[in-house]
Amino acid sequence: MTAPIIPDFAETDINAIADFEGRVALNIGADGKLNPSARRINRLTKGALGRFVESEAFGKMKQGEARDMAFPAGMAASAVQVVKLDRRASAEEARKAGAAIARGKAGKPLLVLLGNLKHAWETALGLTLRTYAFNQYKTSREKAGEGPVTIMLAKPEAARERVGELAALAEGVFFTRDLVSEPANVLTTVEFANRLKALEKLGVKVTVLEEKELEKLGMRTLLAVGEGSESPSKVVVMEWSGGGKEKPLALVGKGVVFDTGGISIKPAAGMEEMTMDMGGAGVVSGVMKTLALRKARANVVGVVGLVENMPDGRAQRPGDIVKTMKGDTVEVINTDAEGRLVLCDIMWYAQEKFDPVGMIDLATLTGAIIVGLGHENAGVFSNDDKLANAFLKSAAAEGEGAWRMPLGQAYDELLKSNLADMKNVGGRPAGSITAAQFLKRFVKDEMPWIHLDIAGVALVKKDTAVAPKGATGWGVLALNRLIADRFEG
Repeated sequence: MTAPIIPDFAETDINAIADFEGRVALNIGADGKLNPSARRINRLTKGALGRFVESEAFGKMKQGEARDMAFPAGMAASAVQVVKLDRRASAEEARKAGAAIARGKAGKPLLVLLGNLKHAWETALGLTLRTYAFNQYKTSREKAGEGPVTIMLAKPEAARERVGELAALAEGVFFTRDLVSEPANVLTTVEFANRLKALEKLGVKVTVLEEKELEKLGMRTLLAVGEGSESPSKVVVMEWSGGGKEKPLALVGKGVVFDTGGISIKPAAGMEEMTMDMGGAGVVSGVMKTLALRKARANVVGVVGLVENMPDGRAQRPGDIVKTMKGDTVEVINTDAEGRLVLCDIMWYAQEKFDPVGMIDLATLTGAIIVGLGHENAGVFSNDDKLANAFLKSAAAEGEGAWRMPLGQAYDELLKSNLADMKNVGGRPAGSITAAQFLKRFVKDEMPWIHLDIAGVALVKKDTAVAPKGATGWGVLALNRLIADRFEG
């Protein structure tokens, strides 16, 4: 597990600035006024800070942007990083500013001087999330995330009270990022299940269902996906019971640890990225860890289906007909549309077993959602406006892009099969929508439900606001906020 660096919050001590060895960062508003810490640095550097603040370069900086003053005279620091950030900047701007500070950290000790910044805790969260680096397999490891961080504030008490929350969020996001980043020869279905079993140390009840039990339950579509793999298919159930006798919210995740496409094999170019096809299960796992760490006053059950989709003499074929746990039959047209076959069984299981108050599934389900929304937004499909709007509000508050997509009977009719109750694909048009329509067939009447297609946001090729390129951990923050706002007593 990549361990997040949790800042130490301290009261501002301007006498400690001159002798601090490492990097010093401070915020200055667009008006250019210097707070006591900035004035001390300006005196130490013989007016260099003031000259920079009055320069055209500072004037052109946007809120949350940062610039370095390297090897400042009169200070032991290797650099002073000036962050343009108004004292009453928004929470989103403050979080982005924290990420900007983290990008320049380079493994050195860091002193951050925030004075009386309104959203200092958000800056700390952005900084912590951005220090993530998955370098377990590099012989010469990057040190971006190493070195202690001290954040000095005029009144640090409120931030100190939320250190536990900050740590819980960061550990949940980092857990998801680690899972998504791991290669498939390491994160097998067995290893994935073992890592989730370790959540029992935090008070999560974890049950691992093996293939014989899945067969008895009738999860034949899930099992069919993994028939070509040497790794056994598993379903892992995680229960967090912090809300008394209330019915739980169900989070359901697709956990395809590697997806070749099966017999409908994918092109070789880019196939290495299919280690991230367990991203939905990764987010569910990260949320469950965050809830346990912060002792959430809610009941939440996470159900993830862990399989590997490989071509083999035993693998399912195009044209096969399989029976779901619900009892419906599916004609498999394309074995690369396997995620919905995993999800339909575990969605039905979650409803039958736990009778939840609502259900949210997450999956790197379709390339079509990337065509529609790019890498900026996840696709949100829902049968319940109140739940969907609540999630969209939570995602917006956390800066995690999400966009509501349509459902409708015309799309559902594209799934009609001549041989079975349905096909597993509806053709190229509206591919992400027909995938959602397939899943909707396994949602019970009156069950509030959201399907999140995260194929475009789980793994990205450029930095995001609070993550380096690679696994983002998208969804952990938004779902945690949704649970806190809507389901905690």
